[in-house]
Amino acid sequence: MQKLLFNDRDSFRAQALFLGKKINVQRLENYVCLAVMPVMVTVGEHGCAVLLDYGAVVLFNLEPVEKVAFLTKLSSQVSDSFAEPETEEVEVQLNVEQSEKVKEGTILLHDFSVERLQIVADILAKSVVLSHYETSLASVFDQIEPFAASLLSENRSRRQSRELLRQLGTTLLVQHKIVGRVEIIDKPDLLWESPQLENLYLRLEDEYEIRERHNALERKLELISQTAQTVLEFMQHSSSQRVEWYVVILIVVEILLSLYDIFFKG
Repeated sequence: MQKLLFNDRDSFRAQALFLGKKINVQRLENYVCLAVMPVMVTVGEHGCAVLLDYGAVVLFNLEPVEKVAFLTKLSSQVSDSFAEPETEEVEVQLNVEQSEKVKEGTILLHDFSVERLQIVADILAKSVVLSHYETSLASVFDQIEPFAASLLSENRSRRQSRELLRQLGTTLLVQHKIVGRVEIIDKPDLLWESPQLENLYLRLEDEYEIRERHNALERKLELISQTAQTVLEFMQHSSSQRVEWYVVILIVVEILLSLYDIFFKG
């Protein structure tokens, strides 16, 4: 039997935040656990929170003071926290008459069960993660462009090579994060136990364009990686050519010295 929450309300606010690279959910203390996969705990007098170990948290029905207190306490369990966490808010409304969906920016649910809120949390968490990397990759694009233009220049430096390697590293880390840890396009394990909620999940996934945004990020990551690799290989080729010329010059100098010895000292 599904456990229902917020029986005295017909709507509340939900807020998702991407706090950092990881949340140590195993070390949470003094909270009543409502569910696992993902972890949901009670917060404040009438609220709750869903915590994702990849660094996102989704808050339901929290007063501002409760939110601040919870996030302050949670901060000790967040690794590599972001200075300005990506965030997204939405109204969640009880509506048994209409189908479960997003209407005019409001999520309509048939009830406020733990399982339904876990599904909502999964989608909102993925959305803020995507927003975070959409913003960060936009800045990477701005930095990659001058490196691509350097293909036409002879003034390429080691500093540029190091910067390109850093960009490649950033790209690989983003790919690992959204594919390996967050598993953006994978359905949550919860649906194996509650298959009746799959339609809700698919509608929310479509409304927040999770797959489309993920695919767009993948294309950008691939373009950044290919551009950086091309410029880097060109730099390495140019460097190899310079080394070859140095060797040729040394050989020529050696021959000239030998001729000098033969004709003028022989």
